[in-house]
Order: sequence, then structure tokens, then C-alpha cells
Amino acid sequence: MNGGWLWWAQVLFIGYFLALNGGYLALNLLSMASLRGYMRQRSALGDEAPYLGVEPPISLLVPGYNEEATIRTSVRSMLQLQYPDFEVVVINDGSRDRTLEVLREEFELVPHPEPMRRTLEHKPIRVVYRSRRYANLRVIDKDNGGKADALNAGINAARHTLFCAVDADSILQRDSLLRVVQPFLEDERTVAAGGTVRLANGSEVRGGFLVRAGLPRNWVARFQIVEYLRAFLLGRLGWSPLNAVLIISGAFGLFNRERVLAVGGYSTTTVGEDMELVVRLHRWHRERRIPYRIRYLPDPICWTEAPEDLVTLGRQRSRWQRGLAESLSRHARLALSPRAGAAGLLAWPFMAVFEWIGPLVELAGYVVMLGGFALGVVSPAALIVFLLVAIGMGILLSVNGLLLETLSFRVYARKRDMLLMFAMAVLENLGYRQLNTLWRCRGMWQWFSRRKHNWGVMRRSGKWGQ
Repeated sequence: MNGGWLWWAQVLFIGYFLALNGGYLALNLLSMASLRGYMRQRSALGDEAPYLGVEPPISLLVPGYNEEATIRTSVRSMLQLQYPDFEVVVINDGSRDRTLEVLREEFELVPHPEPMRRTLEHKPIRVVYRSRRYANLRVIDKDNGGKADALNAGINAARHTLFCAVDADSILQRDSLLRVVQPFLEDERTVAAGGTVRLANGSEVRGGFLVRAGLPRNWVARFQIVEYLRAFLLGRLGWSPLNAVLIISGAFGLFNRERVLAVGGYSTTTVGEDMELVVRLHRWHRERRIPYRIRYLPDPICWTEAPEDLVTLGRQRSRWQRGLAESLSRHARLALSPRAGAAGLLAWPFMAVFEWIGPLVELAGYVVMLGGFALGVVSPAALIVFLLVAIGMGILLSVNGLLLETLSFRVYARKRDMLLMFAMAVLENLGYRQLNTLWRCRGMWQWFSRRKHNWGVMRRSGKWGQ
């Protein structure tokens, strides 16, 4: 009886990891085809971002809480973007540090009373400022209510039909807006588009712009570079042709303001407001049979700072897992609707099986297989097969992500950097990935126990914030 149970457990865990990595390999093939077409189109248009003269105006919304280390550089980079008509709206969500003072000093802010629409609810606004130096810069100082609450205040204040949500610890490449707006110009059904987020740790930032991409010396940050490449180039790029992208990073996403207002803005009762909004947009359009498109583009780049210590990184990953669980559970009807499309019939089940409950299955698999081997009830052959499937195929996926990077944009051009990244693609599967699984399991517990949520505060190095 016990032997039979153990045999079935081994088959279950090996089969699960085969399905998990096989699913991502299928996404990899879709990503390669999508990237090939995108690079062909880009080659035909040239390296410069296309400028047609008909680009719609954009409101950049920058919510921030305790961002004094990087806010100066972030806002400066946004004000120098190559785009014909845009405004920058910074929302200071009751910061307790010098975020507001830094903004006042750097951009010569003065109070500027103006009527505010109250389409979306949010915490009270204290003061609205405008800049004497930049006519397109406003700063909203409000009571603390969380990131989603700050974004809702920004949407109310936005003057344009498209808004771009950008994290306050991010810097954009000069042509990012010109590139991310292209889906809206190509297809009027587009309601949201997101670009690639890369890590600025170890890179050289000057005058508000990243001038040279490099690798950080910190190994915690190095592992995350490989993670980000895999998540964006393998995951989201693969779902995009199917109109099944469920996540647009909160660090950089462009949205149709009217459609976001129609679905009720950002939810203030989840820690994953970025994903929850995108899943809700899918569900809202599907239930009403309204044609729409949600796109991911590999080219528009946003640079952000990653945690460099395990404590902060662990909190971040637990928070992300909890946000994913909240988003998927709230919109389970998307998968059950006859109008679900690829977003509900493919992406939702995939995310639920491999991302939502995946950490619990992975943890159980390691415990049963390694524990069983130590007790002598799991054979060496079975353990080897399990490790090859769980770790070997994970290495293959990470290496494939780097190959896509090498064959396309080559942001890290130095041979030394690429060799080091390939080494990290192997090493991250030997301890770092398992640690991530534990953090994500903690996030599942936080979701299940419905713990109170707040801003995901991260320790900033401030190395590129001057």
C-alpha cells in the first residue's frame, strides 16, 4: 500500500515538472516566432523608433512612496523622453522621507490649485504642485493609501486619453514611449501594452539615462537579471500573439484611460494591482464581447533597481505570489466563460496550475523525493530522473532566454558579461530557484490568511539616483 502510494507520488511530481517545463518550452517556441517577426519589422523600419506625427498625447503617472533615493533621476529621465506631447504626473503617496522635498528642490515646485475630477475614489489630496522649470510636470501630494490608490488619483488628474504607469524607481529609454504606443496606432482595438523591464543594477546612469548596461557585482541582483529575461522574453512574448497576456508590469505599462475607468480603475484591495487590472480588462471585454487587444512588446525598455539583499527580495517575491493568487482567484470566471478566448482557456489555467499552486507542488516534490531518497524508499534512478526534469529543464529554459537576448537586442554586448550570464543561468537553478519557491509558498500563506497589505517597501541603494 505504502509502496504503491510512493510510486504514484514519484510519477506525479516527475509528470508535473515535465508538464511545467514542457509548457514553457512551448511558450519559448511562440516567443521565438514572435520575436523573429518583430525584429524583421524593426529592421525594415530602422533602428530609430518610428515617428509618424500622429502619436496621441500620453500622461505618465508616477506613484511613489519613500523614493528619495531615486525619484530625482527617474523624473528627470521621463522629462527628456522623445515624444511629441506628454505630461508627467508624480503622485507622492504620503511619503515619510524627503521624497517631496527632493522634488521641490530639483524641479522648483509651487502650489497650483486646480479642480480635480473624482471619477475614481482615493485618499484625500493635500496639495497639487506644478513646476516652474517644466510646464508638463505636476506633483500631487496626497494622504497615504497605497500604490493602487495613488494611481487612481493620477488617473483622475490625467489630461490625456492614454496613460502610462511607471514606477518611481525606474528610468525609461528615450524612445520607450514612441515604441510602446505603436500597438495603439496599428490597431484601434488595443487597450493596453507593456514593454520589457530590465535591471539597472551594475549599469552606468548619467543625467537621468542609462548610458551603459552592465552586470552588478551583487549575486542576488545577477540572478534576477536572468529571471527577468526569462519572464519577459519567454513568458509574456509567447502569450502576446494569442492576446492572452495576463501581466503587464506595474513598472511600465500603457493603457487606454477610458477603458480603465470603465472597469473601475485599480483595485485597492490587492497587492497585485497591476496584474489584477489586466485580468479584469480581459474579463470585462470578453463578457461584453467587445473586441480588444492587450500586447507585449520586447523593445520598449524600462530600467529599474532590483533588491540586492535576500530579506528584501523575499518580501518582494512573497508579495508577487500573493498578488497573483488574488488576481487569479478573483477572476476564475474568466476560465469558465464560453467567451474566454485564449486568455481564459489557455493563459488562466496555465498560470493557475504552474504559477499559482506551482510553488506548493514544487516544495512537496523536493521534500518527498529528497526525503524519500535519504530514507532509502526512493531509488537513485528515480531521483536522477526527477532532478533532470526539475533542474535540468529549468537550466535549459534559462539558457533559451539568454539565447533570445543574444539573437535579438544584445543589451549586454561584452563577451565577459554574456559568459557570466550563462553561468548564472545554470547556478540559479541550484539553490536560488528553490529559495524562491519557499518565498512564494510564504506568499501563498499570506494570501490564504488574508494578511493586511501595504506598499511593497524596498531598500534602495541610491547608486544611480543622483
